[in-house]
Amino acid sequence: MALDPETRSQFLATIRRFVDERLRPLESKVAEDDAVPDDVLAEMKALGLYGVSIPEAYGGLGLSMEEECLTAFELGRCSPAFRSAFGTNVGIGSQGLVMFGTDAQ
Repeated sequence: MALDPETRSQFLATIRRFVDERLRPLESKVAEDDAVPDDVLAEMKALGLYGVSIPEAYGGLGLSMEEECLTAFELGRCSPAFRSAFGTNVGIGSQGLVMFGTDAQ
């Protein structure tokens, strides 16, 4: 389900601010530690980044492919380590279940 234009704009602005204010300042620390801090991972979860491609019926954001790509563009303005932290969750980790899983799964 695609977001309405206002919600989409607000969501992308929120992600842009998050990248600018939280992620970019941490890039050198993440590179040095080879890990994304747990509090940042929690913030990513709260923003819904772990569910961008997962339908709302299953607790995700249910973004359209275009919205997911626009979100990735915003995240592309910082270290790929941040996108990697949740990338498999919204790709190979969930799409098989969304497409072919049972209700119990």
